[in-house]
Amino acid sequence: MGCASSIHISDRVVYHSGKESEDSHSPQQTNTTQHQGNPTTLTEVQFGPMKLFKDPLQVLLVFAKEDSQSNGFCWACEKANFRCSMARTPESALECFLEKHHDLVIIDHRHSRHFDAEALCLHPVIWCNTLMFSKWVLTCVLFLRPDREEASVMPLINAGFNRRYVENANMMACYNELLQLEHGEVRAQFKLRAGNAIFTALEQSQEAIEITSEDQVIQYVNPAYESIMGYQQGELIGKEIIEVPKSEKNKPDLLETINSCIRKGKEWQGIYYAKKKNGDSIQQNVKITPVIGQGGKIRHYVSINRPLNDNNKSDKSSERVQAESQTDIQSSKHKDRRKGSLDVRSTTSRGSDGSSQRRHSSMARIHSMTIEAPITKVINIINAAQESSPMPVAEALDRVLEILRTTELYSPQLGTKDEDPHTNDLVGGLMTDGLRRLSGNEYIFSTKQPHHIPSHLTTPLSLNDIPPRIAQTMENEDSWDFDIFNLEAATMKRPLTYLGLKIFSRFGVCEFLNCPEATLRSWLQVIEANYHSSNSYHNSSHAADVLHATAYFLCKERVKQSLDPIDEVAALIAATVHDVDHPGRTNSFLCNAGSELAILYNDTAVLESHHAALAFQITTRDDKCNIFKNIERNEYRTLRQAIIDMVLATEMTKHFEHVNKFVNSINKPLAALEENGESVKSILTSPENRILVKRMLIKCADISNPCRPQELCIEWAGRISEEYFAQTDEEKRQGLPVVMPVFDRNTCSIPKSQISFIDYFITDMFDAWDAFADLPNLMQHLDNNFKYWKGLDERKLHSLRPPPE
Repeated sequence: MGCASSIHISDRVVYHSGKESEDSHSPQQTNTTQHQGNPTTLTEVQFGPMKLFKDPLQVLLVFAKEDSQSNGFCWACEKANFRCSMARTPESALECFLEKHHDLVIIDHRHSRHFDAEALCLHPVIWCNTLMFSKWVLTCVLFLRPDREEASVMPLINAGFNRRYVENANMMACYNELLQLEHGEVRAQFKLRAGNAIFTALEQSQEAIEITSEDQVIQYVNPAYESIMGYQQGELIGKEIIEVPKSEKNKPDLLETINSCIRKGKEWQGIYYAKKKNGDSIQQNVKITPVIGQGGKIRHYVSINRPLNDNNKSDKSSERVQAESQTDIQSSKHKDRRKGSLDVRSTTSRGSDGSSQRRHSSMARIHSMTIEAPITKVINIINAAQESSPMPVAEALDRVLEILRTTELYSPQLGTKDEDPHTNDLVGGLMTDGLRRLSGNEYIFSTKQPHHIPSHLTTPLSLNDIPPRIAQTMENEDSWDFDIFNLEAATMKRPLTYLGLKIFSRFGVCEFLNCPEATLRSWLQVIEANYHSSNSYHNSSHAADVLHATAYFLCKERVKQSLDPIDEVAALIAATVHDVDHPGRTNSFLCNAGSELAILYNDTAVLESHHAALAFQITTRDDKCNIFKNIERNEYRTLRQAIIDMVLATEMTKHFEHVNKFVNSINKPLAALEENGESVKSILTSPENRILVKRMLIKCADISNPCRPQELCIEWAGRISEEYFAQTDEEKRQGLPVVMPVFDRNTCSIPKSQISFIDYFITDMFDAWDAFADLPNLMQHLDNNFKYWKGLDERKLHSLRPPPE
């Protein structure tokens, strides 16, 4: 060939007769030669939801003789790492094509005396290559530069060519031409070939499928549709839906309702009567999905129709189901205005092929109600059940419906507890976003820049450089009874950095994030610097305590079965940052004071949103402390979402929602499966339940003080009380509403406040967490501490400790 000395020419040589040469490898005698560029990997191509993998482009060059133009395409193929074959005659070209099935055929049409390029292009071998579709191969014809006015390409298109290339032997011109073809027509043809699989699925489906245009002109029906409805494709395709006979059994306004829904781009599902060709009506469960196309407009409608197996039932029954379907449509108009805080699981499952006809019919009826949220399905099912229920049952179901229509299914109704002002104040102070705002009172907070690491603080270069006294203090950090206050004293109120280094090392966080220990150390330092040491409770010691509890829970066997390494890393990071830059005041205080943060976050989860946002701002601002800079984007997005979700879960306004979801979605199903001896893996590892486990884990870690050894519990109680006392003092000074009046330093009973906190928030949550993670030592501490506070209260003592004897 002579294209280039580096191009490999195969040993296979074919003569005009088609037989292999016995002794000659001369290019002059060769009809077909193979050229292959450097080894390449498969190209990933996305076709809708399908992921395809394409081999390198295969090119067949049909040139009667070697010249600069053929060499140019050879060079271009090598440069692009395409596979290239060269044929000298039409016969050898067809033989080679049958063997290789090339993506692109380039035929030299400059000199018609060698062979008829148009006849070769129209040859059946090249023209028809699949059973369902024709002309998958791109054919390009090579022309001399025109010496007169440009002619039309229509004769070439009629001859079967896709593209014309005017003679230009420049290698880059050939290379660019091949690249444009590969990324344009060839890739489009490759995607269309995948349509074979999709159409095969449609043709083999047992469900009747109908596809229409945006104007509702029928474009396709599958064999199942023909079989069920009695029509042939040719009788329907090209007709408007309105031309197809309709059943009189549908409610008069049903079609209008359906069209109103789908024209807005919403899916419709429900029961619908269709009329078969022979005039019979057939009851079907119908699902119509609008397909959004170019310009964001609806381009097609796909209708999937499943005949019901109870078509002999009374019209009254079917009318009721239709009415329920229409109720779903009407309620969907208000879908965007409802807050879906519910996590109700459907009590139904999809019918299998082996199910009885009656069950299949029941499943279809339930599926007809699924266009709204799961709660709508539940309410519709209860409404249907009421019709055939005795009066006492119907009345009980009415009460059930009243409860289900509330917005907070998982949160208890918080009535006024006049007999327990401590509980009342805790609920008001921790579970609401503030009282009425008083004009003229604005609490300025946290618009300042985050703290940088103080220059006078020294931190060990690595774990090996930790001072012996601090290292000794952390020897039992994997024990629940670890004393965080000893570490606080040993580190001069910087326990988070040291404990973080050790715990993160134990869990291999640096290895997971692919970040140096120096980066992690800098990150821990800057996070700790942004905790307020002036706060009595919400300081870096509290963050270290929550981190310690989180690490302890992560080591429990059932938690390990539930979570992946990325969940563990997210939990440790979330615990570290969950209260960063906390001002020592509650959300209610900030909302009442009109703080800039409350305004920024619309009085909703103000502090928790701030903690999460600031943590990522601090981390990503400087590469020296950016622990995320070496992980891939998708992994970072997953990790970030998990961290944010866990930090937001520490907000107390949704405390009972999180706990009740955990109990109903995890603990109760687990107990049922274990009682029957079934595997619990599916419950433990589902994505939804892993989220619930992580939320519960950090919530328990965040308020685990009552479950600590007694001396630690007492110290934490004193610190949180002092912080609440300070808030009450400031509220009085500024004339703000006093959120928690019982936390007046002159009158407060700390034992009563602890008893109320344990009774109202702690006991049920840790009972649920203990049932999942098995924490008998924590429950024993909780019991001991409750008895301790109860004993002080019975003696009418208001202090942390009894007076000395």
